[in-house]
Amino acid sequence: MYLAHRLLDKRTAKGGGVLVEVAAFSSRDRTLSQKYGLSKGRRMKANFVDFTSACADEKLCSLYSVVGCAFGCIVGKSVAMRQIFEFCVKFAASDATVLIAGESGTGKELVAHTIHRMSPRAAEAFVPVNCAAIPEELLESELFGHVRGAFTGAMNSRQGRFQLAHAGTLFLDEIGEMSPKLQVKLLRVLQEREFEPVGSDKSVKVDVRVIAATNRELSQAVRERRFREDLYYRLNVLPVCLPPLRERRGDIPLLITHFLRHHGQRKGKCLESIEEEALRRLEEYHWPGNVRELENFVERLVVLNEDGVIRCRDILDYIQSGSSGGEEPVFVEELSLPPEGMDLDGFLREIENKLILDALKRARGNKTLAAELLRLNRTTLVERLRKRGLLLHRGNGMDAASGNAFVRNVTPRDFSLTAS
Repeated sequence: MYLAHRLLDKRTAKGGGVLVEVAAFSSRDRTLSQKYGLSKGRRMKANFVDFTSACADEKLCSLYSVVGCAFGCIVGKSVAMRQIFEFCVKFAASDATVLIAGESGTGKELVAHTIHRMSPRAAEAFVPVNCAAIPEELLESELFGHVRGAFTGAMNSRQGRFQLAHAGTLFLDEIGEMSPKLQVKLLRVLQEREFEPVGSDKSVKVDVRVIAATNRELSQAVRERRFREDLYYRLNVLPVCLPPLRERRGDIPLLITHFLRHHGQRKGKCLESIEEEALRRLEEYHWPGNVRELENFVERLVVLNEDGVIRCRDILDYIQSGSSGGEEPVFVEELSLPPEGMDLDGFLREIENKLILDALKRARGNKTLAAELLRLNRTTLVERLRKRGLLLHRGNGMDAASGNAFVRNVTPRDFSLTAS
């Protein structure tokens, strides 16, 4: 059974609780129907249930699969996701800074958008910024704006994202990639609620709720002095950690159903069923790219499918190739400790360097493809290239980590390793 719960933007329960709309395809439990006043049948009037009460009712959760499609398209019925939904409700009532942690593809921006939609700032702008996607020299101007003549090419004054998000919410994705210089300026904005645009000596006051996200362990970055401790505590007022998909496998059938309907409607197709064996294999797959990988794969199924039924043969190639990529290399079983011992850190570093170079070679210098081969986030791979001093020489001596070298043909002689 599949249930969609649509968050009501303008309606609240008595006592200030958040209401969700329950749209059931069928119901056999008269007690629950009477308790919550739920209508039965495929075509019925809207059912409104207090969200907190619904999450606390185990029987309702198991029968109706409490999910949050209008929670920014967050879907799930697992205990972990129900806790995330509760966090969204509680965090939305506050203006405190939120720090969302989780692997790439777990839905950090969806959670941030959900908190915004449920907050008193819902009518104002939600402004997302990916700190890893914008070069460091441009990120300051992007966030804080600039005045005319502030730098070469600044022909006109321009508002930054903080001003655009005034009275609303600013979402800072990949906050761990921000440079130390910008971390200092961000800390001041969070403390003083004011900043100076690039090239200006006049302060601009803003009223912005900040939600940050990271796929890195920021506490570890603080210990390694790569992230400011004071900024970390300022961001980590309301922390929430999103579980990877492999830790909530019970949500996979719901997600598949949701994505089949979503992409089916977009492409004018109707996929009616999925074989039980195919569904079992999809649940057992480790999904290193999490929900984003699952959605992209389901979209591929929708495009290629012709008869409305997902069969095991439709998914085997993808599952088997992905599973083999997630297994340990065969040579691991053949390793043994030498009698005289060994430098373990140095040995592991040498292996990692070799695998990174092999991935870059196979990807012909494309760091995005190399990161996918290594099951890493692109920004993580770029940081390791810089940290370990892995250089790509193509006559002009460009650094492989800088993103400036375009490689058409790469051979092992193109790569060299310098001491880090």
